[in-house]
Amino acid sequence: FGLWSTKMFQEKKRCCVKLSVHPSRGLMDEKFTVLVQNVLPGFQLTVYAFYKCEGGYSWEAFAHYTASATGAVNVSEDPSRGGTYSGVEPMGLMWSLRPVPGSKSGLRMRKMNVQTPMEVTISVYQGHLTEGFVDQVPLAAVVVERWYMAPGVRRIPITEGGLTATLFLPSGPGPFPGLLDLWGGGGKLVEYRAALLASHGIAAMALDYLTPQITKETGKMVDYEYFEAAYRVLEQHPQILGSRIAMLGLSFGTSVTLRMAVYSQVIKLRCAVCISGSHVQPIDGSHLFVFSLLSFFSNADKTRFNEEQHVIWRDLLMPIPTDASLKVDVGRLRCPLLLVVGEDDQNWPSYESAMDEMMQRAGNEHLLTVLSYPNAGHLIEPPFTPSARASAFKTISNTPQTVMVLWGGEPVAHSVAQEDSWRKTLVFLRVNLYGGSQPGAKMKNLL
Repeated sequence: FGLWSTKMFQEKKRCCVKLSVHPSRGLMDEKFTVLVQNVLPGFQLTVYAFYKCEGGYSWEAFAHYTASATGAVNVSEDPSRGGTYSGVEPMGLMWSLRPVPGSKSGLRMRKMNVQTPMEVTISVYQGHLTEGFVDQVPLAAVVVERWYMAPGVRRIPITEGGLTATLFLPSGPGPFPGLLDLWGGGGKLVEYRAALLASHGIAAMALDYLTPQITKETGKMVDYEYFEAAYRVLEQHPQILGSRIAMLGLSFGTSVTLRMAVYSQVIKLRCAVCISGSHVQPIDGSHLFVFSLLSFFSNADKTRFNEEQHVIWRDLLMPIPTDASLKVDVGRLRCPLLLVVGEDDQNWPSYESAMDEMMQRAGNEHLLTVLSYPNAGHLIEPPFTPSARASAFKTISNTPQTVMVLWGGEPVAHSVAQEDSWRKTLVFLRVNLYGGSQPGAKMKNLL
């Protein structure tokens, strides 16, 4: 009878526990509130998040809570006592997601199909658990959808001009300001950031410029005319404001963005955003030469390894050269520039490449806004994306190899950087792409 009573009590608790997530469907950069109700005051519980990505790998996050005197836990207001994060972290269940125990090493979470949502299961368990969740029956569970594409956003593959690209148009007739979105040295067509930007009213084109179809067919790397062709597609599109186009680059994408913003006779940017990159590059070289030179540097003596044998490439461009021919002359920049850097970037010397003094000497420092984040790493992505301090990286070369690269960043600080920089990036883009005719608004007052 005692065993039967215990089981009945547990079943009753399971039936009575109420778990709600609001909103249960929303954009990836939208916060949600997790609320547990109808538990005993002082009750110890674990809130658990589980996600199975498109590659088949499983990710989890969990946190330990103690119910209030009213028998409730509000994840947005109550502190976690342990788990994959501690303290009051409203979105900790998303940004602290990590591969489940036993997964292959070097995983990095990236949404490949932006036309489907991330489906994350939020569950509540009795007690403070740290493992064995699949063997336990949750007290309650809710499936949460997080989207990169808002309703009405249109995804349009682009192949004209030899491009490998995808254009995302916001909902509505337009015309919209445009943006060219460049990722880094890993290549491939990465769409999720462009889709999210379109969800906020900016027509964004994700561009593959290292592994596009034309390179696969010819074996030749594209040159700077390729980026100009992509710009013209945006400029001439009937639903895009041709005089209001920006570029956004991360890592090697920053190198391209700065070069095109300063030297291209075709690309006339309204503004630019550069994340975790550098202006250091030989300005007389072709795109192939610049990329090959940086790839050559990766085999140089300045490459370091940490105790886990993760590759550290941040010293390759150090010290920042004094030779003007080895740096983009950002003193010639004529559009507002937002520079986002993580001070623990272990892949590029982005913190040392802030360019303040160079632009100050040229008298255009009013165009520069720098967001610098202590203890943030290289991969500063849209908010609530799980950080990867290190991950597997496949080099692009005649003899590609997979290496474990150290990106840097402490989880909490990196999460703060992603959330803060994304919000300020959207403000920067809206001011300069939707604002008046005079570029160069005093962004420090707006951010």
